[in-house]
Amino acid sequence: MQAHEIDYHIYGEEMQYVEIELDPQEIVIAEAGSFMMMDNGITMETIFGDGSQQQSGLFDKLLSAGKRVLTGESLFMTAYINQNNTKSKACFASPYPGKIIPIDLSQFNGKFICQKDAFLCAAKGVSVGIEFSRKLGRGLFGGEGFIMQKIEGDGMAFVHSGGTLAKRELAPGEILKVDTGCIVGFTKDVDYDIEFIGGIKNSLFGGEGLFYATLRGPGTVYVQSLPFSRLADRIIASAPKAGGSGREEGSLLGGLGRMLDGDNRF
Repeated sequence: MQAHEIDYHIYGEEMQYVEIELDPQEIVIAEAGSFMMMDNGITMETIFGDGSQQQSGLFDKLLSAGKRVLTGESLFMTAYINQNNTKSKACFASPYPGKIIPIDLSQFNGKFICQKDAFLCAAKGVSVGIEFSRKLGRGLFGGEGFIMQKIEGDGMAFVHSGGTLAKRELAPGEILKVDTGCIVGFTKDVDYDIEFIGGIKNSLFGGEGLFYATLRGPGTVYVQSLPFSRLADRIIASAPKAGGSGREEGSLLGGLGRMLDGDNRF
């Protein structure tokens, strides 16, 4: 199915949102919870899966929705349909600080592989499925498990990353080593594997885990500086313990201790 041709504009720096401009009867699909605002005359419809199989049978619809469950997403997505006779706009926001990445699948040979929760929205006709890891080590220690998302089609899709975004164009045979949680996505020709860091001191005391990812070109790789899991760990580490407040909360000693500690609590 040929995807709808949509126009877009991304606003903001660290807390971004994407504005999608729809022609009459054009449709954009989005993850539940990403909606921000839309013009009057755009209607919402909850659909199974990604909407690319809406004209097929019940089994195909259930299979499409089941694939989304395996990637940790909801059974349903939301389709936004422009019922006006003129162009209208709908906006979708990134769920945490970072960058929204526009992916033109026609320029990536129709396929892009990304982390499980990276997908934000896409033109109707783009398929959002699953990509199984073919290597046991990658699935067990690769940070993303055995399953990643694959986005297929010939239209526009949008994924989000945490923190600052880095884009690398890898030449044939060129290798990039990345923290396993910092991968946002890569094109289908990139060979993804993991490698043991090596060294007893590095493994036990390095604080960077036992493995890092190796990405071998040719292809395009997107890397994020702040994975959501790392952000969540820091928030949990700094949260008040057992009862909602620190032992010295409000005291002079507690305030002096926090000034001296700086960011060491993390």
